[in-house]
Amino acid sequence: MTENTQQSHHSAPELPTQYTPADVEGPLYERWVERGYFTADAKSEKPPYTIVIPPPNVTGSLHLGHAFEHTLIDALTRRKRMQGYETLWQPGMDHAGIATQNVVERELAKEGKSRHDLGREAFVERVWQWKAESGGQIAGQMRRLGTGVAWDRDRFTMDEGLSRAVQTVFKKMYDDGLIYRAERIINWCPRCLTAISDIEVDYQDDDGELVSMKYGEGEDTIVVATTRAETMLGDTAVAVHPDDERYAHLIGKRIALPLTGRTIPVVADTHVDPEFGTGAVKVTPAHDPNDFAIGQRHDLESIEVLDERGVITAHGPFEGLDRFEARSAIVAALRAEGRIVAEKRPYVHSVGHCSRCKTTLEPRLSLQWWVKVETLAEAAGDAVRDGRVNIHPADLTQRYFDWVDNLNDWCISRQLWWGHRIPVWHGPNGEMVCVGPDEQPPSGAGWEQDTDVLDTWFSSGLWPFSTMGWPEKTADLAKFYPNSTLVTGYDLMFFWVARMMMFGLYAMDEVPFRTIAFHGMVRDEHGKKMSKSFGNTVNPLDWMDRYGSDALRFTLARGANPGTDVPIGEDWVQASRNFANKIWNATRFALMNGATIEGELPPAEQLSATDRWILSRLNTVVAEADAYYDDYQFAKLADALYHFAWDEVFDWYVELSKTTFMAGGEGAKVSARVLGEVLDVTLRLLHPIVPFVTETLWTTLTGGESLVVADWPADSGFRDEAAEQEIALVQQVVTEVRRFRSDQGLQPGQKVPAQLELAGTPLAAHETAMRALLRLQPAGEAFSATASLPVAGATVALDLSGAIDVEAERKRLTKDLAAAEKEKAQALGKLGNEAFLAKAPEKVVDKIRGRLETAEADLVRITAQLAALPQA
Repeated sequence: MTENTQQSHHSAPELPTQYTPADVEGPLYERWVERGYFTADAKSEKPPYTIVIPPPNVTGSLHLGHAFEHTLIDALTRRKRMQGYETLWQPGMDHAGIATQNVVERELAKEGKSRHDLGREAFVERVWQWKAESGGQIAGQMRRLGTGVAWDRDRFTMDEGLSRAVQTVFKKMYDDGLIYRAERIINWCPRCLTAISDIEVDYQDDDGELVSMKYGEGEDTIVVATTRAETMLGDTAVAVHPDDERYAHLIGKRIALPLTGRTIPVVADTHVDPEFGTGAVKVTPAHDPNDFAIGQRHDLESIEVLDERGVITAHGPFEGLDRFEARSAIVAALRAEGRIVAEKRPYVHSVGHCSRCKTTLEPRLSLQWWVKVETLAEAAGDAVRDGRVNIHPADLTQRYFDWVDNLNDWCISRQLWWGHRIPVWHGPNGEMVCVGPDEQPPSGAGWEQDTDVLDTWFSSGLWPFSTMGWPEKTADLAKFYPNSTLVTGYDLMFFWVARMMMFGLYAMDEVPFRTIAFHGMVRDEHGKKMSKSFGNTVNPLDWMDRYGSDALRFTLARGANPGTDVPIGEDWVQASRNFANKIWNATRFALMNGATIEGELPPAEQLSATDRWILSRLNTVVAEADAYYDDYQFAKLADALYHFAWDEVFDWYVELSKTTFMAGGEGAKVSARVLGEVLDVTLRLLHPIVPFVTETLWTTLTGGESLVVADWPADSGFRDEAAEQEIALVQQVVTEVRRFRSDQGLQPGQKVPAQLELAGTPLAAHETAMRALLRLQPAGEAFSATASLPVAGATVALDLSGAIDVEAERKRLTKDLAAAEKEKAQALGKLGNEAFLAKAPEKVVDKIRGRLETAEADLVRITAQLAALPQA
């Protein structure tokens, strides 16, 4: 089944009586790193398996989302390493432009300073200083989790090599006409003082106001409505639909714009919906993307009336007012002139907010740098359509197409100081020169580098190949590119995944990865989003301190259904800790009873049915594990391994084998070898998800070097349906008799005389084991059966006289019987009431039907229990 690891000959090894994760995890992880298990060798002849880490922000710390994602990636890479692949899990961090600059600016504010007090060069130096002091904590937290990344390859999006890659790509795209500079409407954050991309806008419903107001005079009056009255100071037209007869007489005329002393034209544009509102819209080209498009079509002037901080700049009484103050003041002024037709407050509407600081964004006309995405996005879509890249789960593929097939040009410039500065120099006479990494920038009077930096997603979009030394033709690129798999949240499909697809195909002429495996978001145990404002966030380090890293990892894996969100609660982590303890205790038992992997497994004919059963089930689980891994079904994988290990190995095989071990002899030696084999393979299967406890147990059991570099188990093909059916009969008998004992009020350890009639069944060979499991003593001379259970073709007769207080038990059961009869009568009464059935919701009716079924089953059960009681 597996290639046995060389084991040193030693007497039965011992384990501490209980597993203490804190004593094991830290030293064990450092040992793995020191031995170089996680390094990747480009010269290796092994087939490559490559995954890049979705680079966490340098500002961050390990949250549950990171822990979840890292657990899944670690499980994949550990398994591939065991399968004989040269694995590269590429680590690193993102410089996180806006987020990092905000953090350092807040630190400066505590000193009463701003970045402008320091100047650009000194401020950037201050950020690097902060990064050195605070940015590395996430690496230590990753080690706590057991993250098996190639630490010797750690990268940062602002380090020299990656910065060179960024400059190279920018230069190439600029020369190819894919990067250009243009004045467009962008999303502007008045707090961060920078443009942000469409996908970094958080939309939420805000309580605003809808104001309808009159423009023009007399017959030339027209009513428009807006939620942003302050922008009317920058209106340069009113637009109506060309076929709207109500306004046909106004098209082409100029009407008075209130409060400004200006007149503006009425233009006809098919963009206007005549059925919406009054059918007339105010046009502010400098402060609305749709209005900007209308302005372009009709050659309208763009008048900016808000500055970068959202303060009114238009000359007049409103100059210097904040945008929200101006809104109220302008409405009041219009009201005073009798121009307000209607006001609706609150008016709930969707408003864009900065994803970083939550400030309400402003659409703003601005000169920015853009990527022309049409051909890049088409290539990114084709790579999925023709099968070069597979998206998992498949039902997210359409969402990907919906995005890349409808991409607008990407605004890549940010008005920040921290980030990759745009490598373009502006000359004194409007010249522009883009400079590559090996080129000298122009010098002389009047030449200055562009002040903007690149969007963070520009550099992280190069991550799959910039981390491997591109633009140089390195051995790493030849060996490890393209990546095998990308594991990331579905929320990054647009931010990051589409960017990497475009850049990889453009720069490398090859897809960046073969498979994209999307996972969901971690939520609390009630399915609610985790948020500081909700008070339900969890520091994963707390749970790792309390229950061990394996417990957290197993809980996260067990909730990981592809592409769907993952609820998690502390009770579940505690249950996973119990599972780790169960593995520990079962392995201790096995070692104390001589479990071994030395020597070949005996041939099937020398094995008991119990041995053949567990080996048959073991191979089935190996096959299931492979199928689940290959389909990224982590939840099903974890669940299958959990139930096999706990239920079948520990609760059944170990218990059924105890009598064999007690008897000693050849049978005990055979079972010890089988148990060793089962534990060896089970620990290998579990290792990628719970690496610490399995490593400790496996090295003790086998004497092997490390599970990290051990062989992944293979399905030998051994199956024994007859043995599986035979043990299923044993399980049926034990389960039924245990249930009967419990129903009769017997204590689990209480022994009672019993007679087992097993003739004609394959159960005879298991009588000793079944008696031990069921606490059944042999039937003596005074045996008198008071209860008889036919089950699985056999009969189990029990003498309960003296074992229970018959009268007390009869009273208890009679009381339960009366309660079940009452419940049945109430349910029948409601279900027989036509008026109730006509009014009650279907869910309520179904619940009552369920209560009736439960009551009827209880009546059958309790009646049988009463009949089985010894007669007085």
